[in-house]
Amino acid sequence: MKTTILTLFTAVLLFTSCTNGKVDTNIKMYSNVWDEIINNGNLGYFNEDNFDTNITLIMSPKNIVGIEAAKDFYANYITGFSNVEFTIVDIFGQNDKLVKYWNFKGTNTGEFFGMPPTGNKVDIDGVTLVKMKNGKIVQEQDFMDNMAFMQQLGIVSSPDNMAVIQKLYNDFTKGDMEAVGAALDANIEWNEAENFPYADGNPYIGFDAILNGVFARIGAEWEYWNLVDLNYHDMANNQVLVTGRYQGKYKKNSAVIDIQMAHLWNLRDGKVTKFQQFADTKGIDEAIRK
Repeated sequence: MKTTILTLFTAVLLFTSCTNGKVDTNIKMYSNVWDEIINNGNLGYFNEDNFDTNITLIMSPKNIVGIEAAKDFYANYITGFSNVEFTIVDIFGQNDKLVKYWNFKGTNTGEFFGMPPTGNKVDIDGVTLVKMKNGKIVQEQDFMDNMAFMQQLGIVSSPDNMAVIQKLYNDFTKGDMEAVGAALDANIEWNEAENFPYADGNPYIGFDAILNGVFARIGAEWEYWNLVDLNYHDMANNQVLVTGRYQGKYKKNSAVIDIQMAHLWNLRDGKVTKFQQFADTKGIDEAIRK
C-alpha cells in the first residue's frame, strides 16, 4: 500500500514539474517574440518557428487568420508609432493557455490602418488570452478599452472636451482670467480672424501673449464686450466649435456691434492647444471707423 501511494505521489510530482516546465518555456518564448516584434519592429519574427500556420487573432466582426495576415495587422503598429514601449506587466498560464497583462506606449507619427498620423501619444493597458500549440502561438484575443485608445489618438473626441470649453466661457464671462489661462496649454496657438482688429499678432503663442495682445486691448478699447447666444458643437479629432454673437460698445465713438462669430477649439489631454476665431470683420471695421 505504501509503495502504491509513493508511486502515485511521484507521478503527480513529475506531471506537475513537466507542466510547469512547459508553461515556463511557453512564457519565455512568447515574451521574447512580442518583445522583438513590437519593441524592435522585427516583423521577421512572424514565421513558422514562432506561429502556427493557422494563427488566429480573434476579432470582431471577422477574425484574422494566418501568419501573413497577422503580420500585416501588426505592421500598422510598427509603422504607425514611434517611441514605442511595449511592456508585459505580468504573464502566467496553465498547460497551453497563457494570460498576458500588457501596456503599450507610443507616438502616432505614421499612418495607422489608413488613418493619417495625429501626433498624439498613447498609453493604454490591455489583457490578451493566448493559446499555444507545440510551442507555437496559435491563437490570441485582446481585451482593451478601444474608446480610450481612440480618444488618446484623437480619432474620437474626449467626452470631457465640452465641459472644458463651457467652463472656459463661464470663467471669461466672470472675468476670471487665471481660470481661463489654466484651461490653455502652455504653448497654445491663438489666431484671430483675418482682418480682425487684433489679428496683427497672429499667431499668439502662450497665454501671456493672448492676454496682452487680445484681452487687454479689448478691455481698454471697448466699454463692454459680451458673447451671447452661444451654441456648443462637439466635433471629431478633439475639436469643439462654438457659434454665437459678439455684442460690444466701442469707447471712442460709442458704436455698438452685434455680429456673428464662431470659435474653433482644439484640445489635448484636457487642455486647449489651438484656437481659431471666425467673425464678421466687415461689421466690426465699420463700427470702429464711424
